[in-house]
Amino acid sequence: MRMLTWKYASPQYFYPLAGKMIPWFAALAVLFGVSGLWLGFFVAPTDAQQGEGYRIIFIHVGASWMSMFIYLVMAFWASIGLSFNTRLSSMMASALAPTGAMFAFLSLWTGALWGKPMWGTWWVWDARLTSELILLFLYLGFIALQAAIDEPRRADKAGAILALVGVVNVPIIYFSVKWWNTLHQGASVSLTQAPSMAKTMLLGMLMMALCFWMYSIAVALARVRAIMLERERNSEWVTQLKEVQS
Repeated sequence: MRMLTWKYASPQYFYPLAGKMIPWFAALAVLFGVSGLWLGFFVAPTDAQQGEGYRIIFIHVGASWMSMFIYLVMAFWASIGLSFNTRLSSMMASALAPTGAMFAFLSLWTGALWGKPMWGTWWVWDARLTSELILLFLYLGFIALQAAIDEPRRADKAGAILALVGVVNVPIIYFSVKWWNTLHQGASVSLTQAPSMAKTMLLGMLMMALCFWMYSIAVALARVRAIMLERERNSEWVTQLKEVQS
């Protein structure tokens, strides 16, 4: 098992494996997405207090979860690359950053759409919103920093340091509604308490979260394959791959 793990830690062997996994995760993303949207927009009942406007949570909650989760995974891969100087780990961190930034932006955008009718404003400098905005800036900073350094290994190290420093922001986002008096409502789903919503609402929200999860994996695998071809373009296995494809 250990030998198999080390084998697929090489871009040469991981590249074809990733290509085989992408269609499966993409298909699951479509399946969960269609199911989640159908449950959320057509089956789930109207909220007694928020009316139909609450349905934005079926996009907003999953996007917010993924923005935080992807950052943790990105920082994990970046730390592995920094500690063990493994090429694939750093490539995975680079591949995850754009998707994480997209979900952070989607979280903020859908939150604004929800906040306008509920709070009467598109934006407030609330602890949860502000820390989520900082998360978006961390993603963009990671991407920009790597793009600004021509040498990939130096770019990976610089990005890894920024990613690890930024990890402290993730628990701040999650616990902000408990630590400070904020406008943002508390968590509707908790590991220690029963959910404070109808089962249909919860199921639709979880389906969308799974959709975003599967989508993130599929897109990250596709992007890391492109990064491999770019960084390993002078390697023998890339040359052989190009000859086979041509």
